[in-house]
Formats: sequence, C-alpha cells, structure tokens
Amino acid sequence: MKILLLLFFTAILWGSTPIIEKIGLAKTEPITGITIRSVAVCIALLLYLAFSGKLKTAFTADAKTIIIFSISGILAGLVGMITYFKALKAGATSEVVPIAAIYPLVTAILSVLILGEQITPLRIMGTILIVAGVWLVQI
Repeated sequence: MKILLLLFFTAILWGSTPIIEKIGLAKTEPITGITIRSVAVCIALLLYLAFSGKLKTAFTADAKTIIIFSISGILAGLVGMITYFKALKAGATSEVVPIAAIYPLVTAILSVLILGEQITPLRIMGTILIVAGVWLVQI
C-alpha cells in the first residue's frame, strides 16, 4: 500500500510538472530552463542531505557508482531534457508528454536485451497498449 501511495504521488508530481515547464519555456530557451531546474535540484538535494545527516554519503560512493549515475544524469538529465524541453516548447503539451512517456517501452526492450529479464504475455500486451496509446494521441 505504501508503494502505491508513493507511486500515485509521483504520478501527480510528474503529471503536473510539464504544465509548469511549458509555462516557463514561453519566455526562455530550453537549455536555460534545464540549467535553472538543475541548479535548483542540486541546491535542494544538498540541503536535504545536510539536514538529514546524509551529506557524507554523497561523497563516499565508489567509482563505479559515480560513473553509472554520471552517465545516467548526462543521458536523462541533460540530453533527454534538452530534447524533451525543445519538443515541449514547440509542441502541444497534451501530445508531447504522452509520446515522451513511452520510455517504459524502451526500458522493457533494453531490460530484456541487456539485463536478461523475461518476456511475458502481460509485458507483450503492455507494450502493445503503449504503442496503441501513442498512436491514439497522434490522431
């Protein structure tokens, strides 16, 4: 139950944020928006870590962990955000966000290819529904 509440709250946050971002992008370039967003997140994270007594943990991670999360941050937090913000600035939020939200399809495919996870009938059905949903948004 706790996990479902956390996921529901996450969905509300992630679902409302594109509206705020679309408004913000009206008067700035995507890279400026990403920079402001990233600086704000860094400040908030440092404050959270400091007040929770976990600041030290941010500086004690091993090299492999640092490299993995650095790559993840550059791919999703920089390159992915640039492409997303450019699309959001140029397109309708109601079309851009659902199409960008097909990333679970990419994750499902890569999890099978890279992590060796199993393909199940329900996952195949879910994949079909994702593709159908994107197609319906474009109509």
